[in-house]
Amino acid sequence: MADHGTPRERPAPGAARAAAILAGVKTEDAQTEDANTVLFHADGRTGVVTLNRPRAINALTHPMVIRIDEALAAWADDPAVQQVLIRGAGERGLCAGGDIRAIHDDAKAGNTASADFWRDEYRLNARIARYPKPYVALMDGITMGGGVGVSAHGSVRIVTERSRVAMPETGIGFVPDVGGTYLLGRAPGELGTHLALTGTAVGAADALLCGLADHFVPADRLPELTAALAGAPAREVLPRYAATPGPGELADRRGWIDHCYAAATVEEIVERLLGQGEPAAKEAAETILTKSPTALKATLAALRRAVELGPLERVLAQEFRVSCNALTAPDLVEGIRAQVVDKDRAPRWSPATLAEVSGADVERFFAPLGEDRELRLPPPQGGLSRG
Repeated sequence: MADHGTPRERPAPGAARAAAILAGVKTEDAQTEDANTVLFHADGRTGVVTLNRPRAINALTHPMVIRIDEALAAWADDPAVQQVLIRGAGERGLCAGGDIRAIHDDAKAGNTASADFWRDEYRLNARIARYPKPYVALMDGITMGGGVGVSAHGSVRIVTERSRVAMPETGIGFVPDVGGTYLLGRAPGELGTHLALTGTAVGAADALLCGLADHFVPADRLPELTAALAGAPAREVLPRYAATPGPGELADRRGWIDHCYAAATVEEIVERLLGQGEPAAKEAAETILTKSPTALKATLAALRRAVELGPLERVLAQEFRVSCNALTAPDLVEGIRAQVVDKDRAPRWSPATLAEVSGADVERFFAPLGEDRELRLPPPQGGLSRG
């Protein structure tokens, strides 16, 4: 991702309280490191958030989430800040997701740090979705998992020819979260089900088609766009930079996607895909069969239920249940081990096949956490429409 300008960075409003939360549990060096992983500055009328872990493709940590939320809360009441821009440092992407190695270690040890992280992360996702000012997300490069959560709920979502947008959680024994089941459940037809089960990363045209983005801007024009936002509202600036992306892949596949993924079970979806006689459908089936069987079935159930739940806040509450319950299931630790820790790319799922995953295995992901552990979010208070 290109450098979008380097104005002088200063701490975000409200960051002092976030630092105070961390004080006493981190060394001075660790506090400095946390402070540098997300940067804030005001550029004219725009408050700019820069995710700043380029070597980790800006993967989110709990302190980063806290500091972003603090800044957004302060900027919402600051008349000098009329819109917000979020971007990623480095050349590779906006954000590759959450720090899954930390989740692996937490789950393996039987601790609750991941649940605390998700609670604050999902609250941030809800704040972004209801933000009272334009929230412009530059989804340049890799934008996956938690990266989708801090961008695709915004009111102005911009992709480029380098964008690769995905919710790849089934590949690590997890279920799409950060409002991912809300977003994918509202994609046209069964496109969202296809993306959720396969974890496929899509480019600009397909992200637009699926409702994950609003505008395409060539990557080399992002510095100009960012500079222009300092002096004018996004709705006035975007028409000068927005363009038409190259063709995607999903529009021509809607026929078999909508038919196959409308099936009631993952097993039937795979059977339909294999029976299509289309190479791309066969490839999708083969991809699905490499994922965690339990995560696949829980994901399909979560998507279908999300559509019926209504507002994002209710879906996030469901996702919090699913995520917390996943911490005690074997596939999450095993999936992260295979993909990130040992990198052997050979997870040993338990159960190993779709047929072995029972209805009770799926329902345990949706089991109540107890009154004091559930995610409680305030009801929707409006926010800006996308444009």
